[in-house]
Amino acid sequence: MTLVAGVDIGSTTAKCVLLEEGKVIGKSLAPVGVELVKDAERALAQALTETGRERREVRVVTGTGYGRFKVTFGQFTLTEIGCHAKGSHFLFPATRVVLDIGGQDTKAIKVNDQGEVIDFAMNDKCAAGTGRFLDVCAGALGFDVSEIGPLSQGARHPVKVTNTCTVFAESEVASYVARGKDPRDILAGLYESVVSRSLSLLQRVGIEPEVTFTGGVSRNEGVVRALDRRLGYPSNVSSLSQYVGAIGAALHGLARAEAATT
Repeated sequence: MTLVAGVDIGSTTAKCVLLEEGKVIGKSLAPVGVELVKDAERALAQALTETGRERREVRVVTGTGYGRFKVTFGQFTLTEIGCHAKGSHFLFPATRVVLDIGGQDTKAIKVNDQGEVIDFAMNDKCAAGTGRFLDVCAGALGFDVSEIGPLSQGARHPVKVTNTCTVFAESEVASYVARGKDPRDILAGLYESVVSRSLSLLQRVGIEPEVTFTGGVSRNEGVVRALDRRLGYPSNVSSLSQYVGAIGAALHGLARAEAATT
């Protein structure tokens, strides 16, 4: 049996996935700090501890993400674009478009029936519509970002969040709070703002079923509901959606290793 690992060092979290015989057998997730090399090493060690496996058993380690070059113990490094495409195809083979919303950027990726990238578009110059955007705005409402997912349910009069800058959006949210707006209505407006920005990227690559939603923001059920409503059909979301980049990295690494031995 071949054990491989994918380590995804993002702007806010480090993820690791262990794959064996086409199955995810272990994973880890933790915030990143200033020492990305140690964060990468810790991510792999935690995933191994979860499964009771040892480092010497891992045949290939592949790094991806913002800090992929800090996975100094790996054999390969790959961009997150190809890894999210591959990982999405692994979880949902009919995927044709991937929407990845992470801590600091948003990506729309069009893929073929083999999970290969056809086209992509990124919004990486501003944190608007990303995990950081939601984190800041949740704070302005007095919540932790982990609490706000279901809170937009029951919104009756969603507000409009018009600012595309995270700093100004935070002020806009604070203004709504001061005016006594229902937090559910404010959150519904925030989610609609996130989805509107995401759809503009998706439209650049071409929207078609199936859309697979990945990244940390895919854990926010309010954003998922808003996206599905605008698409007109359910997006693909998995309990492993935040690990898709790491899954794809592991798959690419395995394929490269096998190609090198044939």
